[in-house]
Amino acid sequence: MPLRFTGEIWYWRGPSPFHFVTVPEPEATELHDMSRDVSYGWGMIPVTATIGRTTWSTSLFPKDGGYLLPVKDKVRATEHLDVGDTAGVRMEVTTRARPGR
Repeated sequence: MPLRFTGEIWYWRGPSPFHFVTVPEPEATELHDMSRDVSYGWGMIPVTATIGRTTWSTSLFPKDGGYLLPVKDKVRATEHLDVGDTAGVRMEVTTRARPGR
């Protein structure tokens, strides 16, 4: 299921600092509906994400009933993005073999 959305890049300082884009509510609802079938440990959902011309594999973090897309430093540097910039995201849930399935 491909998803497209825009969101602001924001910084979380730690204990492990990282940059994120919050998945908007309509898309988060779609993800939540399928999470039982695709999530692994702590509700993480594996995805392939694209911003601009940069594609990477990662996992969405569940947070406050929604999801956060981690944006690697290399992605931000390649796409010339910083905190506060708006990013257009294309994302697709990937499947991983889950134990016992």
